[in-house]
Amino acid sequence: MPRRPTRTVPTVLLHGWEGSGPDHWQTWLAGQLRAADREVRYPDLPDADVPVLDPWLAVLSTTLDGLPDDGFDVVAHSLGAVLWLHHVAAAGDSPRPARVALVSPPSPRTTIPEIASFFPVRLDIDVVRHSAGGGGPARGEVAGGGGTVLVGSDADPYTPEGIAAAYGLPLKMPTTIIPGGGHLNPEAGYGEWPAVLDWCGRDNLAFIA
Repeated sequence: MPRRPTRTVPTVLLHGWEGSGPDHWQTWLAGQLRAADREVRYPDLPDADVPVLDPWLAVLSTTLDGLPDDGFDVVAHSLGAVLWLHHVAAAGDSPRPARVALVSPPSPRTTIPEIASFFPVRLDIDVVRHSAGGGGPARGEVAGGGGTVLVGSDADPYTPEGIAAAYGLPLKMPTTIIPGGGHLNPEAGYGEWPAVLDWCGRDNLAFIA
């Protein structure tokens, strides 16, 4: 079992296409973190069934308002992970997180019409590398490895070429591959997900599946 979260920084959760309902691990995670007195920002991104990039970017910007540089984490699932990549490509003076976990972003080559405004997505190694981490310890915590980590399965129908080929290799990003995990959503059995709670409770970047 994962340890009770000891990290105290706020956590931003970004859902994907069609949202994350009550049975989704993101909703479960939000409840677990709040029960541990953690600040959670979990916006309802607009028109989730037929999302448009610019309104999602606007809500994300508002969600991040007031957060301290290198003093919060981001956990983004599916289209929320693609949203984050768009955000960091044009972030300007937006607060920078300490750590980011991008979980199951759909393929850059997807042809799903409902999410077409999110593609193409810029895959810039330097932009992503400098978009998280690199600051000092937050709120008195012990310094850990900041940065961005990619998490996905080897059987995701939305990323048929594989998560490493789609994002890990182009971005030279540390990647955790979960065998048989599908899209890492409730349909694949990811309602409660202790591994993501464990990641949120630690200071280092590695995601241990």
